[in-house]
Amino acid sequence: MTAEIDVLVLGGAGVDTIVHVPELPVPLADSHMIRPGIVTRAGQSGDFVALGTSALGLRTHHLDLIGDDHEGDLVRALHRDHGIALTAVPQPCGTKRAVNLVGPDGRRLSLYDATRGSETDRLPEETVRGLAAVSRHAHVVITQPCADALPLLREAGVTISTDLHDWDGVNPYHETFALAADLVFLSAAALTDPEAVMRRIAARGRAEAVVATAGAEGAYLLADGELTHVPAAEPPAPVVDSNGAGDAFAAAFLYGRLGGEDALHCARLGAVAGAYACTVPSTRVAAVGPEALLAGVAGHVPGTLSGA
Repeated sequence: MTAEIDVLVLGGAGVDTIVHVPELPVPLADSHMIRPGIVTRAGQSGDFVALGTSALGLRTHHLDLIGDDHEGDLVRALHRDHGIALTAVPQPCGTKRAVNLVGPDGRRLSLYDATRGSETDRLPEETVRGLAAVSRHAHVVITQPCADALPLLREAGVTISTDLHDWDGVNPYHETFALAADLVFLSAAALTDPEAVMRRIAARGRAEAVVATAGAEGAYLLADGELTHVPAAEPPAPVVDSNGAGDAFAAAFLYGRLGGEDALHCARLGAVAGAYACTVPSTRVAAVGPEALLAGVAGHVPGTLSGA
């Protein structure tokens, strides 16, 4: 069957309420005056990956559980406005939502509403199979219903990527995703030894490449048994917020990978996209386009072999 979808994104659709705070952690006080204000907008991990791949010209389809509520309307509008196909499975518990506390330096603390889902949530098997059958690649967000879809995606023969975010390298929940994916992204923020965790993922699972992002320090790429340090790219404007930077990195990496580029070049694309995302205020959603991405990577410093 001919592929109609380049990237099928599973999970991670939701709404964030952005609250700017004077610093993180928030100083204990009876109240704080918040500027530039409090804004609620659609856009969580899966939304940002879908936005990123779509902006780069990849045919993208997003699948998730979404409620019949105001937050769900915001998610549906985001996809409609950006021309991203969306299959919204009804979620009686409501659409995923979170509060993001954003400090002056762009760092954030996310508070997720754990009531917007249940242990019995599932993505319909027929829907997953049908979309996977016409997809080249699936990016799976680590939200609870998506773990059960991994075997279905594997049966369909699509390649799989996932983002473990700030995994500590120990929590068993993340391992299901890490060991099933061909391409694994994670943040180095909670890891004392990123290289050891990356090599363990590659040895125990099926990952051809593992990427650990490290903010201003760039990223580490493990591919073909070699660990390479990929420097951070120069942001095209002042850094205002790190929200969505990891998702932008993943989207650009997939753009390169599906275009036949080697892993190091893909990581360099990711670094440029991640830097661009850091210049976008948390109250907005925007992704780098192909021309700006390719121009940015042309001036990016190549990676060097490193012992993270």
